[in-house]
Amino acid sequence: LGMNETAMQLELWDKAYNWHPFTPMASYIESHPIIITKAHGFFLVDQFGNEYIDGFSSLWCNLHGHQVPELDNALKEQLQKVAHSTFLGLSNEPATILAKRLIELAPKGLTRVFYSDSGATAVEVALKMAFQFWHQCPNPRKNKTKFLALGMAYHGDTMGDVSIGDLGRFHDMFKPLLFPTIKSPAPFCYRCPLQLKPESCGMACALELEKLVEQHADELVAVVIEPLVQGAAGMVTAPEGFLKRVREVTKKHDVLLIADEVAVGFGRTGTLFACEQEEVVPDFLCLAKGITGGYLPLAATLATEEVFNAFLNEPGKEDKTFQHGHTYTANPLGAAVAIASLDLLMKDNGVLAQVEAKGQRMQRHLDRLWEFSFVGDIRRSGLMIGIELVGNRETRMPFPANINAAHAICMLAGKHGLMIRPLGDVVVLMPPLAIPEELVDRIGEVPYNCMMEFSLQLSGQGG
Repeated sequence: LGMNETAMQLELWDKAYNWHPFTPMASYIESHPIIITKAHGFFLVDQFGNEYIDGFSSLWCNLHGHQVPELDNALKEQLQKVAHSTFLGLSNEPATILAKRLIELAPKGLTRVFYSDSGATAVEVALKMAFQFWHQCPNPRKNKTKFLALGMAYHGDTMGDVSIGDLGRFHDMFKPLLFPTIKSPAPFCYRCPLQLKPESCGMACALELEKLVEQHADELVAVVIEPLVQGAAGMVTAPEGFLKRVREVTKKHDVLLIADEVAVGFGRTGTLFACEQEEVVPDFLCLAKGITGGYLPLAATLATEEVFNAFLNEPGKEDKTFQHGHTYTANPLGAAVAIASLDLLMKDNGVLAQVEAKGQRMQRHLDRLWEFSFVGDIRRSGLMIGIELVGNRETRMPFPANINAAHAICMLAGKHGLMIRPLGDVVVLMPPLAIPEELVDRIGEVPYNCMMEFSLQLSGQGG
């Protein structure tokens, strides 16, 4: 078949057989979907040969680009040894080496690595471990059965993760199936849930969380938090010091802290782990997405030795084993690529060292967007960027639902050769960390041009 015939056949098969996540399928079936057939460098290539800058890191996981020789070679070399063997009662070489590397790089005090397959499972593992810990620790507290999470939280799509989540469009349908959790106001200064102003509130969101932890300490298993940035909430950036205060109050009241760094880990906020920026050591650190540089599914839940020791069996006494695992836990291919990715990320003056400079370069482009009256807020941490669009900047009133402004901007971006996805009313930019400066500039220019076009469209509609 020729290219066009092949492309048309792929489209027909895609619509006939695939069911895409987070995708309204009725409208998708009526559209002409983009089908990625290959990639190189920082570009994705569709079925017709059109190229797009990968402006959302293939869903926030790609760090170094595509067809990276060092990662490709690590994968090929491991294929010459073993593609997969179980981690249940056995081990493998690359996963063992990777575990040592992760512990050496993680906040000091984390000592053990439990592998799984995705960000959702990394958090689910932490929830179950934390719950079981209080049943088996030297001073058992079996009344500790509840979790505290932030408003607007998103931690994945397994049932435990959904139970601690708080985004209606993802979670409301499943409420009858969920266990109850305690919710604390999101640290969202632009749309403060406490209706206060950041310059005068004294970080009231942290104070509210402290009160809730103190009030419920006897029944709280853990506080679960995305350090620094709540990604799926729309790149909501917490005020400086919020994370540190959460750690202090959990320590004070004997409550565990689960840090979900699935999105923010591996350099996204400018440091290898976001917790580093406020010198926080959690009891659990959940990692995925960027762990393999965007090549293969792999996740890890890091825990302290205190937690680990609570799961050790004494001869002749109760079984304390953590009864949880996955078929592809610690897959050797993923682990081998993860080691190579860390090498690229951490080398002197390498990828990680350049993240904040690239973020500042992007910021200069973002600052131009204030020219448009429908830009309500611009949030950035490292190379995690959210641009919130509003119908009225003064009142911060959202656009009417039928306008779907952020989606419209992202569709226009595709026509300009930039692949990005919105989160509600927020345009999200999250390019691979290794992206060169000239492509930072190209990415930075596209939202401005798209918003100019969108502004003209609104004018034409009398908006």
